Amino acid sequence: MPATEPLCFAAVDLGASSGRVMLGRAGPGVLELTEVHRFPNRPVRTGSTLRWDILALYRGVLEGLRAAGVAAGGRLAGVGIDSWAVDYGLLDSAGELLGNPVHYRDERTRGVAEKAAAVMPPDELYAATGLQYLPFNTLYQLLADRDGPQLAAARSLLMIPDLIAYWLTGRAGTELTNASTTQLIDPRTRDWSFAVAERLGIDLSLFPPLRRPGDPAGTLRPDVLAETGLTGPVPVIAVGSHDTASAVVGVPAEGEGFAYIATGTWSLAGLELAAPILGEESRRANFTNELGVDGTVRYLRNIMGLWLLQECLRSWEAEGRPQDLAALLDTAASVRPRRSVVDAADPAFLAPGDMPRRIAEACVRTGQPAPRTEAETTRCVLDSLALAHAKAVEDAQRLSGRTVSTVHIVGGGAHNPLLCRLTADATGLPVVAGPAEAAAFGNVLVQARAAGAVTGGLAELRALLRTAHELRRYEPGAGRPGSGAGEYR
Repeated sequence: MPATEPLCFAAVDLGASSGRVMLGRAGPGVLELTEVHRFPNRPVRTGSTLRWDILALYRGVLEGLRAAGVAAGGRLAGVGIDSWAVDYGLLDSAGELLGNPVHYRDERTRGVAEKAAAVMPPDELYAATGLQYLPFNTLYQLLADRDGPQLAAARSLLMIPDLIAYWLTGRAGTELTNASTTQLIDPRTRDWSFAVAERLGIDLSLFPPLRRPGDPAGTLRPDVLAETGLTGPVPVIAVGSHDTASAVVGVPAEGEGFAYIATGTWSLAGLELAAPILGEESRRANFTNELGVDGTVRYLRNIMGLWLLQECLRSWEAEGRPQDLAALLDTAASVRPRRSVVDAADPAFLAPGDMPRRIAEACVRTGQPAPRTEAETTRCVLDSLALAHAKAVEDAQRLSGRTVSTVHIVGGGAHNPLLCRLTADATGLPVVAGPAEAAAFGNVLVQARAAGAVTGGLAELRALLRTAHELRRYEPGAGRPGSGAGEYR
């Protein structure tokens, strides 16, 4: 029975650089979102291996749930968890974590994809799973770990959001949208690709049973209730646990003629489809078919994203030249357009480190002038991302036969007016920016529907979102010379 009063939900949203817990309030005609706790996500290098500090993240989650409980008067109608994809924790027979999960930017998967291709050619793997080639896909991580002691001792494997849910509830499961990034799911059946796993020697029994968005995932354990001060029972609800799956739910689109770009450390640019596209042309274009909420497919291309600018900012700060981002964007807006551009998919940009130097070297390699100032480097990054966005939208339309009339930018890039304006110019299409917290909105909406606080399909959920959030619209060619703000209406 639908709830008649708004209910409160906690959305745990873990990103590659920070985590946050948001308090959502949802009901008939009501959708509100408030950040109650934010905490850093700082990877740690132990020896030669880059790892996630998963216990620090879990502590941040508990602190965030306590803050959400205080803001909600001690009672929550649900908790949902989303995070980045592909990474996992290994548990022993007692359910104890065997070691901190390895970061997808770690180099242990170097050369593994080539070895896998000798067993199962890339075209056959794509036809079976529809996943684009990325060197750190879960499949390649498992192959890299195959002869290691941890995998030999493991009795179960949990993707990052499933691991957090397990610690909160004591119940293990594998949420489907994140599982679809493992390169071990058949996007047609929405179940494991047993043939791929057998051929490549992957033990699928390590994965607990699949869950779908909206499925129950347990209730908070008594020790978690005591730690957070919440009044039980508090259900944990499976959401689109890959943050992009939740972010696409949080795209405030009308109809089907839209493309989305979920921006942050990565840019995920593509379309929402009813069925996967598994042909050779799609594979060569490096598009992925990840699973979404309500039986949808996220047909998209991974683009390096604002990681390029984030690493530049870190480098400049380490050199004693910290930058005010708003002022930097305003200065970058006056730099000559496309003076230098780089391939945002270049593997040279994948690892942490001196990004301004690597960008300058890439420009020189391709016969372009190297950026000399922070503003020129920033303009190079944003011009390059805008062109990559436009190419992804163009290719997605061509490969799917779908016509796009509007591009939605959600996530952190929605706060970057220069990136939004440049993307509108590059695509030749209007860009609607916002919400920046699309993943948290999508997380709350799936929880709220499961709890009966709201009803309807994705169209109805997005209609509620449009009434709850102010959006900015950027028209192609409407930017004011010398301004990073662009024109919107």
